[in-house]
Amino acid sequence: MSDTSSADERIKQISSLRSALIRPELGGIVGIIAVFTFFLLFAFDSGMFSAQGVMNWSVVSAQFMIIAVGACLLMIAGEFDLSVGSMIGFAGMMIAVFGVSLGWPMWAAILITFAICIAFGALNGYIVVRTGLPSFIVTLATLFILRGFTIFIPQTLERKTIIGGIREAAEGDWLAPIFGGKILTGLFQWLGDIGVISVFARGNLKGQPVVDGIPMLIVWALGLVVVGHIVLTRTRFGNWIFAAGGDAQAARYVGVPVNAVKIKMFMFTAFCATVFAVCQVMEFGSAGADRGILKEFEAIIAVVIGGALLTGGYGSVVGAALGALIFGVVQQGLFFANVESSLFRVFLGVILLLAVILNTYIRRMITGER
Repeated sequence: MSDTSSADERIKQISSLRSALIRPELGGIVGIIAVFTFFLLFAFDSGMFSAQGVMNWSVVSAQFMIIAVGACLLMIAGEFDLSVGSMIGFAGMMIAVFGVSLGWPMWAAILITFAICIAFGALNGYIVVRTGLPSFIVTLATLFILRGFTIFIPQTLERKTIIGGIREAAEGDWLAPIFGGKILTGLFQWLGDIGVISVFARGNLKGQPVVDGIPMLIVWALGLVVVGHIVLTRTRFGNWIFAAGGDAQAARYVGVPVNAVKIKMFMFTAFCATVFAVCQVMEFGSAGADRGILKEFEAIIAVVIGGALLTGGYGSVVGAALGALIFGVVQQGLFFANVESSLFRVFLGVILLLAVILNTYIRRMITGER
């Protein structure tokens, strides 16, 4: 009896170890530990981990995180969206055109922009599910269409491809602060008063903390991660997302509305891109036709680092968020460590290759392939 019991216990231990190894977040966790260890050793005295330094890489990470959440859910559903970067530039330009060039209230410009971009997302999804064409090709076409509109529209109306005045147009607006404001400003002022956070010593900003609040960009990023994780892991719709990407035909046999799921994921990806765009134009006070270039690939890389399989049906929103955090820390950390910033692209290529190799190994563990 004791031999059987011990054998069962060994089987449970092996099963638990295997379950841990195939967790989507494993690669992201290992990457986070490695990245933070490196910069703690080589950039600790550079100010990277001061209040202002932490805020710098947190903001950059939040940018990646917002678009990575949408890309993650879409990839788990078995599709790609290469138009995300162009959607960011297009959305920002539409806000500038409606709110500055045409003089609309900023809240109306933002809401109409959301509606237009989500409609483009729905169109992407509809074309993919109705024609059976690869989403890679369909969204590649949308990438060029949106980028063309982003350049053509402001040139036609303003004879330029950069439109400023957004911050002035948004003054007093009720919706703009939800994307461009800050929270906990009183708390940070108190932390500055008691010496926890550095304050400006001279000039008009004397006495103000160097970090005066948490930007809404970070709030949106964390909120989307939480909502995306709950939907994916705790709801029936989350199960549908996994099923649609894992085996679409089998999912249809058991009643999963695969086409509707995929279309909604394209719409959500467009929503995330628009959130990024609105936060960006509110921060900079302007919109440019070159905004968002290559962001679609950075989002996909963050998701792959986070453990999602390129074949769909497997992944984690938390893992994608960790991949985005790795991006933000490395991009800013290279500056603090006095390393040539162009090496960030080298890092992206290397980490993508390693992540794909790891994910291929995990897929073989899951499916039993050799």
